[in-house]
Amino acid sequence: MRKVLATSLCMLFAFTARAELNIEITEGVSEAVPIAIVPFRWDGDGRAPFDVAGIIDADLEGSGRFAPVDRGDMLDSPSTSEEIDFDDWRLLDTDVIVVGSLANTGDDNYSITFEVFDIFRQQRLVGFEIPANRSGLRRASHKVADLIYEALTGVKGAFSTRVVYVSVIGARDDSTYQLVLADIDGENQTVILESPWPIMSPSWSPDGKRLAYVSFENDHSAVYVQVLRNGSRTRVADEDGINGAPAWSPDGDWLALTLSRGSGNLDIFTLSLDDFRMIRVTDNPAIDTEAVWSPGGNSLLFTSDRSGGPQVYRVNIQDGEPISPARRISFEGAYNARPRISPDGKSIAVVHNDRGNYRIALIDVRSGGLRVLTGGRLDESPSFAPNGDTIIYATRDGGRDVLATVSVSGRIHQRIASPDGDVREPVWSPFPLE
Repeated sequence: MRKVLATSLCMLFAFTARAELNIEITEGVSEAVPIAIVPFRWDGDGRAPFDVAGIIDADLEGSGRFAPVDRGDMLDSPSTSEEIDFDDWRLLDTDVIVVGSLANTGDDNYSITFEVFDIFRQQRLVGFEIPANRSGLRRASHKVADLIYEALTGVKGAFSTRVVYVSVIGARDDSTYQLVLADIDGENQTVILESPWPIMSPSWSPDGKRLAYVSFENDHSAVYVQVLRNGSRTRVADEDGINGAPAWSPDGDWLALTLSRGSGNLDIFTLSLDDFRMIRVTDNPAIDTEAVWSPGGNSLLFTSDRSGGPQVYRVNIQDGEPISPARRISFEGAYNARPRISPDGKSIAVVHNDRGNYRIALIDVRSGGLRVLTGGRLDESPSFAPNGDTIIYATRDGGRDVLATVSVSGRIHQRIASPDGDVREPVWSPFPLE
């Protein structure tokens, strides 16, 4: 029987996380673009309330594509185009310069103004003014970094997005499970759910306002949908047996689920969040699990062992109903699982068995070719950034579960470790609604 639970979760919602993530570039682009991000001028009383340039510097350096000039090496501190001596900046072998200011425009109102210049051409590349209140200065700074990244790479920046992941603290027999929300740089962590029971498979709604996840409360798996703003949640799947692997449709109207319905055999179902109608998508004696929707919402990709080992299959969907037989779409190697499709629909990230090691790989949708991106022994749970440029995933490092990222080119790698507990099952948010 389906049960609906609405609760304020006053004891579980909005805890401050105990330890921040530490991000370290382990491999970057050898020809990172040298860029000078000059400390922004402060137009206001007292000390500046925030280091805008410091956030931009950290974001761009953390992408692996840029090499910011150390502030101690800067010859000057221009804040406008008129103050830039391009000849001086050429001496530092710098390609790009960012200048700007932070102004107090009254009470709790601020304005960030910035410009970006090609030093050798002395050409303005981009410039904007962004308003913010004091609590929003970090987010506004990430937006500035997004705009600079897009102007210099042609790819929309994702520094103002967020990530949700599962943190496990304590010994195996006495663990605390947390569902944690954080900025992509590891700041502003919030524990949105804390439980002595396992939490698994978080999934973002397409509007970024809700999460679906699996919780084993009272030792039984169930799928919940939780509103981030106030913590209220609804139990949407509580069938006999296994309830798992929720994934949102692009329109936010459906969830794809993995259910056993007490039979012990796993199949894919779709659930309408409007009327809670449940539709069976697969009916096969094999294990069918880990479904994800295509960007257009007209098909589901899922893992199945119906060919003898885990491989990726696709089934066409209309109004939650299957309209074609499932067909296999991964063929290279004996193990390809946990498919996640890129925002443009051109690539599929999978967990691939590479000579006994489980690594993140990309399958080209058109050609079927597969390319291994990571070099770990137990890499899992890939999730694309909303711009499709980077994949976050879980891995093992030094005997602990940590997060990592890899660019889709395979050239830029980062480790993201938490000093307190294991972290796993990361999911990158969609772009924030403007």
